[in-house]
Amino acid sequence: MNTVYGFSPSGNCHKVKLLLEQLGQPYHWVEINSAVGETRTSDYLAKNPNGKVPMLETGDGRVLVESNAILYWLARGSACWPEDPWQQSQALSWMFFEQYSHEPYIAVARFIAGWTPMDSPRRADLPMLRQRGHAALKVMERHLASDVWFSGSAYGIADISLYAYTHVAPHGGIPLDAYPAIREWIARVEATPGFVPMALPDEHAAALIAQSS
Repeated sequence: MNTVYGFSPSGNCHKVKLLLEQLGQPYHWVEINSAVGETRTSDYLAKNPNGKVPMLETGDGRVLVESNAILYWLARGSACWPEDPWQQSQALSWMFFEQYSHEPYIAVARFIAGWTPMDSPRRADLPMLRQRGHAALKVMERHLASDVWFSGSAYGIADISLYAYTHVAPHGGIPLDAYPAIREWIARVEATPGFVPMALPDEHAAALIAQSS
């Protein structure tokens, strides 16, 4: 059985949990609160020197990190990974987009708004992060004007990858009001069989998010 080390309010970690649930694969979840340094212990760093979550450990002790790489490894041979090579490449393209043009802005804005004190100097970055987050959402909105999914002709791991932080973009002060196609796509994702919602931030983070938005 695979063991997943993850922080439940993290979008990157929820990607893995969502896919495992939808594939019906058994797994053991170990909660690791990266917000308070639990990924920096000597035991954890011995397995993942990068000190981040999620991390997947197989039953024979192999370790895989980076959320989108874990998604790919788990989805191979399932309906969540397209068979056509062109559609596979398109799915990968959107997953690279998520990590380079989407997550660094939308996810980071959410983290700063919810997990840093109101006087943190990092909050000076929020206007820039929000601007670039909206730029990423506009790219997604344009795609959804003519396509239903990001993983090819059917729902798959590119949709899981992008859903993770898109649906909580308002937590970072990036509202989705101007993106009707994205909101409809989010509803489609949440209607897929086996869908499980992401854990909400704790009360402290939720209060900071409310003040920042």
